[in-house]
Amino acid sequence: MIDPQLLRENPDAIRQSQRARGDSVELIDEAIAADGARRAAIASFESLRAEQNAFGKTVASAPKEEKAALVDQAQALAVRVKAASQASAEADERFTKIVRMIANPIIEGVPAGGEDDFVTLKTHGEPVVFDFEPRDHVELGELLKAIDITRGVKVSGARFYYLSGVGARLEIALMNMALDLALTEGFTPLITPTLVRPEIMDGTGFLGEHADEIYYLPADDLYLTGTSEVALAGLHADEILDLGADGLRYAGWSTCYRREAGSAGKDNRGILRVHQFNKLEMFCYVLPEQAEAEHERLIALQERMLQACELSYRVIDTAAGDLGSSAARKYDVEAWVPTQGRYRELTSTSNCTTYQARRLDIRYRTDGGKTAPVATLNGTLATTRWIVAILETHQQADGSVRVPEALRPYLGGLELLAPVA
Repeated sequence: MIDPQLLRENPDAIRQSQRARGDSVELIDEAIAADGARRAAIASFESLRAEQNAFGKTVASAPKEEKAALVDQAQALAVRVKAASQASAEADERFTKIVRMIANPIIEGVPAGGEDDFVTLKTHGEPVVFDFEPRDHVELGELLKAIDITRGVKVSGARFYYLSGVGARLEIALMNMALDLALTEGFTPLITPTLVRPEIMDGTGFLGEHADEIYYLPADDLYLTGTSEVALAGLHADEILDLGADGLRYAGWSTCYRREAGSAGKDNRGILRVHQFNKLEMFCYVLPEQAEAEHERLIALQERMLQACELSYRVIDTAAGDLGSSAARKYDVEAWVPTQGRYRELTSTSNCTTYQARRLDIRYRTDGGKTAPVATLNGTLATTRWIVAILETHQQADGSVRVPEALRPYLGGLELLAPVA
């Protein structure tokens, strides 16, 4: 949820953000009007309640012969107080409903526009060039007996798969290498729940325009998470945190589920866009003034992982219209996929400022003793999709795949993934 103080003091900044995102600007005027009505309703209620308290003292000290008439007045006043309380609650509910529809104001410098309006911040390495016709990851996966899509579809339907043999080992190796990096950087490892309550899913901002991509279990009123970010954000809901000097940092390992409802016809081949995958997600709670520096720290860790996997990639500043509602800025890291001849997103990291914390009531205590919302950030450190870029980038003419040196200790020293006869 956005900061109500910002709405009152600088609504133009929020209008500009909404415009850059391609979202409703008129919503800001609705929110301002609802805020005014809410504050007026609260003031009216508090005034009547103060009057009621004062009148109660008058009734208590009045002579016996006057009390009967005064009690009638007190009862009439109580009815007015109750009505004012109800009006205040309704005005607050309306304001909350409207303001929760407003996306997190973007950080200055985020490019405006949609999916294709990103800004490339840097590139690393040159796209690999082969002296043979490269195979895509599906063909390589079949040769290595590492990916079995046919049986995945047989068992579960489209966009499901098996990782087998070296494929399964490769994913576990990636996750363990990422976890080791996270541990050296002070992250606490967690294996998170993958089913969460609606208030947690909504609190992280995932029940907006992309709600149709989330699996829901109506019999249990629970959602399957598409990222452990949700459970990691919910971990400290309704708490006041001791952030210390560096904040709290977690690395959540979980299976993730996405319906991919809005991607019909896209990336049907292979494991780039699937319904189930594994992921190691970084999640940080920090002081608001530390959020931008923490964002740079997370993207640096992601780059270290991609460099360890010896992949060519670029870092982009995602355009406002391609941000989720909770992100004020998001960096994507896209690796070169040879058979597609283009960069594809492998990982991203988002600065959600205080937006999620306001919705989930996660606070810290300031030096003055008051409480204020923390800032939250998230970023993926490894996921199943990375196998696509690793197989295609390091393939050999005979269908074997060279294992990046940094990954070899996690594969028992294996240097080459060889085709299985």
